[in-house]
Amino acid sequence: MTEPLIQKGPTARDQERHAAEAPPPQRTLLQPGGEVLAMLVRRGFQPSMATLDLPFPLDVDEALAERIAERLGHYAFRLFLRGAILRRGSFTPGEASKYVEAPRATEMAEELVALGMATREEGGRYQLRHPVRNFGGTLEWYVARELRGRLGFDVAAGVKFHAPEVGGDLDVVAAAEGRLLYLEMKSSPPKHLAQDEVAAFFRRVRALRPHLAIFVMDTALRLSDKVLPLLQAELSAPTPEPRRVLREVWALTPHLYMVNAKQDLMTNVGIAIAEGWRALSPPPP
Repeated sequence: MTEPLIQKGPTARDQERHAAEAPPPQRTLLQPGGEVLAMLVRRGFQPSMATLDLPFPLDVDEALAERIAERLGHYAFRLFLRGAILRRGSFTPGEASKYVEAPRATEMAEELVALGMATREEGGRYQLRHPVRNFGGTLEWYVARELRGRLGFDVAAGVKFHAPEVGGDLDVVAAAEGRLLYLEMKSSPPKHLAQDEVAAFFRRVRALRPHLAIFVMDTALRLSDKVLPLLQAELSAPTPEPRRVLREVWALTPHLYMVNAKQDLMTNVGIAIAEGWRALSPPPP
């Protein structure tokens, strides 16, 4: 009886030869001092930077950048700029904002001109010099700059982290004390927030595994009516009832917070960071 032929696999010599003939792997080296991106790489991601969509040049000089950031610290100015962006062309001060009186709206339009962000047109109209799709990139730029300047974080805004089966960019990520902070930025009112946006945020959080995550909505409206239930619905395990830290600063878990812009956006973000950092600290003796 003929014995069946046994197919032999590649010999050890063949395997070694095949491996030796392969091209060398690519090396991606980090720039010195970029701790926040290094923390993403250590988590197995290959982050890259998106170009922020800004109504001013990204390489604006430091003095002008500081003036722009100072004005963006005012909620009314952010609303006005957001309205000017949404006009998609020339606008009157009144068309850009319905939340301030006409003289104040004109002052803010002139502030845009003084900052080099807008030009005057005939008939009391204005137009942005660098039109953008929406206000989101500006909000990310502002919050990232404030985290760096006020709290000493290493920060990156508009980060593509290319996580498998996870869409979207990381709006703002920051690193300090060996801890990773992720902020999701929303510039629209709560009524425009959809459940799929919240679900996408949670997918990014679960892929990234930051020490602290904050869902930030740049609005003075209450978050407890609609936004809080949307976030609660995405929590994967039974958790205690959300805790109001102050105003509309909410702790959903010791490591997940939600804030709005009343009384001040960056003050509320700072409160959430302080609460989250304390939750990560050793218990008191």
